[in-house]
Amino acid sequence: MTCVVGLVEGDKVYLGADSAGVSGWDLTIRADPKVFRNGNMAMGFTTSYRMGQLLRYALKVPLHDPELDVMAYLTTAFVNGVRDCLKAGGYAIKEKEQESAGSFLLGYRGGLYVVDSDYQVGQPVDPYAAVGCGASIALGALYATAGQEPDARIRVALAAAEQHSAGVRGPFVVTVSA
Repeated sequence: MTCVVGLVEGDKVYLGADSAGVSGWDLTIRADPKVFRNGNMAMGFTTSYRMGQLLRYALKVPLHDPELDVMAYLTTAFVNGVRDCLKAGGYAIKEKEQESAGSFLLGYRGGLYVVDSDYQVGQPVDPYAAVGCGASIALGALYATAGQEPDARIRVALAAAEQHSAGVRGPFVVTVSA
């Protein structure tokens, strides 16, 4: 289920997502968006609406120690805050002493990051990324639309994913980082 796309333009990060809630063969178009802002971060989730609700409403984004560069902060203080939030909300999965959750995109301080289900934080070399079942389709559209306006690129990428993936449906929602 899902397609969430992110795009860096200047010092802003644009995130867009579809509205599909998929369970097996059942599809619900959800009113609650998969992309949102929490403080000065933009987030877009896949995997579970519960995880997204916790990231949006329960996560208290840890302060960024000025001694840490962005990646050091994200891979330590931020991820630890996410882990604690998901555990407290009953979402984190623990199997064979390893924790996992879902994946999401993060826009922070002009950078785009992919937080994977094992809590690793990656920063793509390309100024765009996507997660969810429509990700590869959306990535092709983002590549092909280089030079166009960010909002239009995101909507084209999501429309392409909707056209070619059973787990992606509009309406599409776009948010921009602070």
